[in-house]
Amino acid sequence: MSRSIVIYREKLPNFDYVKPESLEELLRLKDECRTECVILAGGTDLILDMRMGMKAPKKVIDIKGVKELRELKYEEGNGMSIGALVTLRELELNEVVREKYYVLWDAVRKMADTALRERATLAGNIANASPAADSAPPLLVLQAEVELASVNGTRRVPLRKFFKWVKQTHMEDNEIITKIVIPEPPPETSGEYFKAVRSSEDLAIVGIAALVSKPEDPSKRIVRLAYASVAPTPLLIEKVEDIFRQDRPLKELIREAVELVKSEVSPITDVRGTKEYRMHIVEFGTLYLLRKLLEVR
Repeated sequence: MSRSIVIYREKLPNFDYVKPESLEELLRLKDECRTECVILAGGTDLILDMRMGMKAPKKVIDIKGVKELRELKYEEGNGMSIGALVTLRELELNEVVREKYYVLWDAVRKMADTALRERATLAGNIANASPAADSAPPLLVLQAEVELASVNGTRRVPLRKFFKWVKQTHMEDNEIITKIVIPEPPPETSGEYFKAVRSSEDLAIVGIAALVSKPEDPSKRIVRLAYASVAPTPLLIEKVEDIFRQDRPLKELIREAVELVKSEVSPITDVRGTKEYRMHIVEFGTLYLLRKLLEVR
């Protein structure tokens, strides 16, 4: 039986390198080269893909000189804006992220190692569109939006509508991510990210983000669940919110939610785990998070 072999290259393929100093210049360059160029921010995935021959762009656009993309700002009532050049390490060290958006902070601190988090960006993790992207589930339960810009203007896309397929998004060829925008979290919010891995620096076998608000009041209760590594794209299980608006015992609602999740996910077998093992983790991890956040014994 034949199989494909990926060869690691000692040298990167030939390409033109440009480093714009303004957003206007960046958008013009991206409009000119479109699919023939790639964006370099942290480069933690891009450089590896180029060395392995999975990408061979004619031009690399290094965006680290564009100051407009470095913004990390929180405004009470309006939420947080995270520029495309903000690194995972910056988010990990940010007290507002930890206090207001704990589910995102919890996921970020569990990604790779400190050295990689010093370079990798949140926007890059999203743009890569991996089904295993750790930042996607927490951003989904936080109802984040992606701001996209091109020479034609700016638009915002809810993250739940951003992913198209494995490694594919709904960005146009001449668009770039300028920022991730997260609204003010609901009142009395708690959250957590559950990640099953083979080693601390590996991709998730399954990743689960849970967010809970006002758990004791069925009319105002909010419960959201989102998953990584269980479908072709990161997945928000939207019907979960409807289940927990019912005025019934929480134990019953939790079991109903778990069964709903199991019917919505479609895990595969790969080098990290079988689909059956992933389904087991989905059930166990969902039960664990819901029981903990809803304080159900």
